[in-house]
Amino acid sequence: MLNESDYIVGTGDDARVRLGAFFEILLVITNIGTRSSCFPSSDGKARASPLGYVASRIVEGAAIVIGLISLLAILTLRDDFAGAAGADADSLLVTGESLIAIHDWSFLIGPGFCVGIGNGLILGYLMYRSGLVPRQMAMLGLIGGALIFASGIAVLLGAYEQTEGMHFLFSIPEIAWEASLGVYLIVKGFKPSPSCLDDRRPQRA
Repeated sequence: MLNESDYIVGTGDDARVRLGAFFEILLVITNIGTRSSCFPSSDGKARASPLGYVASRIVEGAAIVIGLISLLAILTLRDDFAGAAGADADSLLVTGESLIAIHDWSFLIGPGFCVGIGNGLILGYLMYRSGLVPRQMAMLGLIGGALIFASGIAVLLGAYEQTEGMHFLFSIPEIAWEASLGVYLIVKGFKPSPSCLDDRRPQRA
């Protein structure tokens, strides 16, 4: 669907597209899960940073949903109009290309910019400051977030395409950060951190 301009009026495996859409929905659900689980573990003395992380994940999830809806709309148009008597194939092709463009730009804004800001810079900073994970690992998040954000700007300004190898190259540190963080938390969990154990909420009388 993403690579064939005539998919909306041609033939293809709609079941695979629907399966991909289901996985995107699961991705949005996991975004909700990660922002909910990480917020209570954040440094209580820097509450603005956890809120920024939550906000970035919300925007990322919204962008993913927008892109997903645009792809599902292609399936609807294909089922309802493609091949029907009197259908205007040229108009359908233009509409299909427009919906694909919406998906591509939402992918840049969501998993592109928001991942660099939220998962990279903000979460990396929170983990570095709190000491919940090794600081060398958290530094990988700061570096990866900055690189993928810079690469997103380059794509936005037309330096290269999002699907080109250069953008993937800049994404490698962010991929390594997210993968290593997930594995570390599964194997060892958060490290004890005085900044997170310090409960500064007022005590009830």
